[in-house]
Amino acid sequence: MKWQDSRQSNNVEDKRQDNTTSMGSMGNLGALIPIIRFLLGSNIGRVILVMGVVAYFMGYNPLALIEGGSTASAQKSVDSPEEKQKVAFVSAVLAQTEDVWCKIFSEQGARYKEPNLVLFRNAVSSKCGFASSQTGPFYCPADQKVYLDLGFFVELANRYKAAGDFAQAYVIAHEVGHHVQNLLGTLENIQTLKSRTKSQVEQNALQVKVELQADCYAGVWAHYMGQYKVLEDGDIEEALNAASAIGDDTLQKHYQGRVTPDSFTHGSSKQRMSWFKKGFEGGKLSSCAFEI
Repeated sequence: MKWQDSRQSNNVEDKRQDNTTSMGSMGNLGALIPIIRFLLGSNIGRVILVMGVVAYFMGYNPLALIEGGSTASAQKSVDSPEEKQKVAFVSAVLAQTEDVWCKIFSEQGARYKEPNLVLFRNAVSSKCGFASSQTGPFYCPADQKVYLDLGFFVELANRYKAAGDFAQAYVIAHEVGHHVQNLLGTLENIQTLKSRTKSQVEQNALQVKVELQADCYAGVWAHYMGQYKVLEDGDIEEALNAASAIGDDTLQKHYQGRVTPDSFTHGSSKQRMSWFKKGFEGGKLSSCAFEI
């Protein structure tokens, strides 16, 4: 994927250091529980704990020494050349989605409102609530922002065996696809339909359609990347491999040893690949229409 000479978006919010600071105390407190239990087992230990509590109420953070080390390490990671290149890549891909969707919306006589993309580390708070990195990349319609921990790209390559820059770009384009759905009113309509049924199976089926359409919109974006001469040999295969790797059936087989289609929320590997292809081959909003 040729992205190095592309413009970079101004809509990236970097909260990686903020997140490390805000979440450090919580994470370190959990790690200290065994130590606290150990200290409670002796008179000297209990004295140390009392001194720590007193220091805390006098305004000194007993965890400062621990946090100082982790924060310094996180700062070094944020400033590393590898990390900077990842940020530049994300910014370039986001800019490409802006160019594509601004063009498509303009052709429809509408204005595309660009989303912000928030980079975070470990955990983040959004208007949709608190989320950890284990949630994976997500889109929050309440604040119209995409949230991404760069560590997911490592997980995508190592755990899901979906390496490559275009596999990563597909993930971003998928989340931006949810933003497109939000602007078009699709997310609101689906949420209304979900509220009218108490069946979890039916709600899951509606959510699958939302996710598959977002895959299709990622395919539309990839279609334009082909027109703009950004694609390189193997790029589409990388995206399809990623779509397959994170299909519900593939993940269920891996983690629980069986497949339960009624619990699907994103679609099977075959469906995800198929809908990405629909968008890539059609290159239009109408290519991604679905029936409810």
